[in-house]
Amino acid sequence: MTSSGLQPRQDGDAALRLLRDGVLDLEGRLVDASNTTLRGILTLDGVTARCVYKPVRGERPLWDFPDGTLAGREVSAYLVSEATGWGLVPPTVLRDGPFGPGSCQLWIDEPDDAEALVGFLPADELPPRWFPIAAARDDDGSAYVLAHAEDPRLARLAVLDAVINNADRKGGHVLVGADDRIYGVDHGVSFHVEDKLRTVLWGWAGRQLPPDAVDMLAGLAGQVTGALGAELADHLTISEVAELASRIDRLRETGRFPQPPEDWPAMPWPPM
Repeated sequence: MTSSGLQPRQDGDAALRLLRDGVLDLEGRLVDASNTTLRGILTLDGVTARCVYKPVRGERPLWDFPDGTLAGREVSAYLVSEATGWGLVPPTVLRDGPFGPGSCQLWIDEPDDAEALVGFLPADELPPRWFPIAAARDDDGSAYVLAHAEDPRLARLAVLDAVINNADRKGGHVLVGADDRIYGVDHGVSFHVEDKLRTVLWGWAGRQLPPDAVDMLAGLAGQVTGALGAELADHLTISEVAELASRIDRLRETGRFPQPPEDWPAMPWPPM
């Protein structure tokens, strides 16, 4: 929950207005992020909320993504998430800020008692209905496993990642909000025209898509060729929007979750 009590789904329009027009005062920097990532407080008409502000000028150059495009990809992930009807990405806009234009996303506070859905667990303590993804050992040599819950909320996020070609779905990028919904964050390296899916959510690899995902993809396909595609064209290239449509078509044709790639690292590093 944000400091104003805004709920991303119930108060979506109010959150977007606050993100676009609110006065942005910075609190500090999130030092673990590879690009400049700042936490701030937005204020508008007596309403306040925390946000994450990522200025374009703070984006680290990447060999495979054009410079200065990551903020637009963050916004594009939100637009696609909203088009699915699943609301998996917190409200996100492109706006001017203290360090120039950048993405601005509603901050999601995880309750202290939020359930863990992804993480490293002792190899002999894997809970029922959890998927083991990768083996690991701690500094003492004890066996651990990277795993995630067999949770339909995570399955939806895995589908979204396949749609937007997310190259960085770390476990730490999966948040559980106070409304008991899950949210995915950090989508700056998404929407590439080449297959770059990297994720820790491989538990459903090769399995049939659930019916709700099949229905969602059918509706999303039409939106990409219409109003959604026009919105995305403000942030992505024509080729990237076209490839988004092609990925949706391929998922509909196979009716299955994708398999890990053989010519590209299947998981981001670090995975959490």
